[in-house]
Amino acid sequence: MRPWEDNIRKVVPYVPGEQPKKKNMIKLNTNENPYPPAPGVEEAMKSLDTDRFRLYPDPAADVLVAALAERYGLEKNQVFVGVGSDDVLAMAFLTFFNSDKPVLFPDISYSFYSVWADLYRIPYERPALDEAFCIRKEDYYKENGGVIFPNPNAPTSLAMGLSDVEDIIAHNQDVVVIVDEAYIDFGGQSALPLLEKYENLLVVQTFSKSRSMAGMRIGYAMGNPALIKALNDVKYSFNSYTMNQTALCLGVEAVKDEVYFRETVGKIKATRERTKERLSALGFVYPEPSANFIFASRPGTDAKALFEALKEKDIYVRYFNVPRIDQYLRITIGTDEQMDKLFEFLKNYLNH
Repeated sequence: MRPWEDNIRKVVPYVPGEQPKKKNMIKLNTNENPYPPAPGVEEAMKSLDTDRFRLYPDPAADVLVAALAERYGLEKNQVFVGVGSDDVLAMAFLTFFNSDKPVLFPDISYSFYSVWADLYRIPYERPALDEAFCIRKEDYYKENGGVIFPNPNAPTSLAMGLSDVEDIIAHNQDVVVIVDEAYIDFGGQSALPLLEKYENLLVVQTFSKSRSMAGMRIGYAMGNPALIKALNDVKYSFNSYTMNQTALCLGVEAVKDEVYFRETVGKIKATRERTKERLSALGFVYPEPSANFIFASRPGTDAKALFEALKEKDIYVRYFNVPRIDQYLRITIGTDEQMDKLFEFLKNYLNH
């Protein structure tokens, strides 16, 4: 090894879901929304003033912050925005998890958590989910340097009741507790009502799922003004201009159209219910889903072999080669037509 390599920060990177470039594929592997963004987004895109691209965007992202604050009944100083919820969460790790005590998050959860912790050299522990893939709230009573968990969880799609979420927060008022709500619009109860009660709570959401804007990279956090100020202080010390002009403009339009938002979420939830029934009829089992995906296993059918067979037919789902969940597939809810093609394949595959 060359001497200078000793000073390179070495981490095992997060592995995102596969992004194939094929036409006519059925892409059910990265929990994207199968429907387009709100109509106002397309209209705003057509009328963008490209001359403004030569100017730096507003570092405070004020138009988007204001739109989100109005949507959720908050003050602007309670909202922080970033380049997707991954950027927001990475800033939150860097800002709030600054202790010799371990941060706590589940062993089966969003795998980026451990990557950020390793990158920033934050100690952490991963309490194991129970046999039913549920978080054991008592595991989060121990002394720690912070807590983070998704609700609903990924990749299990299970949602924790709001009373249990509050119980974890109540037992950890000396540290920051982050509830990652990337999928909350599809099921479960948001922790947002708890912001008034707990100054140490940060709720993180995203435009990538329910608002059909994964390609625009918009995420946001909501919390006590002191938490938001701390996040902005770190952001301005890292990169002042995180949000580009286009994302700010289109993000505002996506927030405005509440009717379209609810309609799209409703369609996905309805398709999820039909998908549950059809999976059950084929012998699949799964935790009760509250997200825009189902975490399914079929006793007697090897998940990896099924994953590979689906991929050969240009049907993409997500497989995790990880202990305890290596016989499960995470299947994003697509359109009814996409799900019909998935089930047509499954029936043929399982009948051979």
